Amino acid sequence: MSELFNFGRNYDFHEIVVDGIVNGIGIVFALVGATALIFYATAWASHGEIAAAWIYGLGLVLCLSISFTYNIWPNSRTKWILRRLDHSAIFILIAATYTPFLQRGAGDPWIFAMLMAIWTTALIGIALKCAFPGRYDKLAILLYLAMGWSGVMVMGPVSQYLPPVTVWLILIGGLIYSLGVVFHVWEKLRFQNAIWHGFVVAAAAVHYGAVMTCFSLSGSL
Repeated sequence: MSELFNFGRNYDFHEIVVDGIVNGIGIVFALVGATALIFYATAWASHGEIAAAWIYGLGLVLCLSISFTYNIWPNSRTKWILRRLDHSAIFILIAATYTPFLQRGAGDPWIFAMLMAIWTTALIGIALKCAFPGRYDKLAILLYLAMGWSGVMVMGPVSQYLPPVTVWLILIGGLIYSLGVVFHVWEKLRFQNAIWHGFVVAAAAVHYGAVMTCFSLSGSL
């Protein structure tokens, strides 16, 4: 394998199996959770909220599925293509996760501008990962974090449209993602990839709770 196809540290069989199990569990819960959320939104929510539920659900399932496929695939040209998709899917997941929350206050110009900015940044990030695979990885990590925490800028106005528990779950999920980045870059640690994906699945579960409470409790505001 040439230096062009540099996938970082080679993981042994046990690391790949454990990582596959972690991602597999995440996919199962994502499929069940997304189906339940979309069903709930279809029955009780507005058209805009239904669209937001579909965007979030598809983004969640897509990201975890691509991650699972990429990480179990043997080193090859195909894996190099999957690497682009895997890193691009993270941008989609971040933007898709924000969508149900920001859609609630989309009538506010500042909140709507944030929604547009999140998706614009995601598209720029995807273009960056696809056009320059294997480069600017550290910049991409910073961009992931910046996107993830950019919601703080509109937390005040957005919190007026969300139940308090939703806001807390958003923050807790963000902290779990951020802590997981430590293991994402700690490549010398055995089972590092599985631990990182464990943080991803845990944070995604917390954010799923935030989305579900956003839909189910907003009527009580």
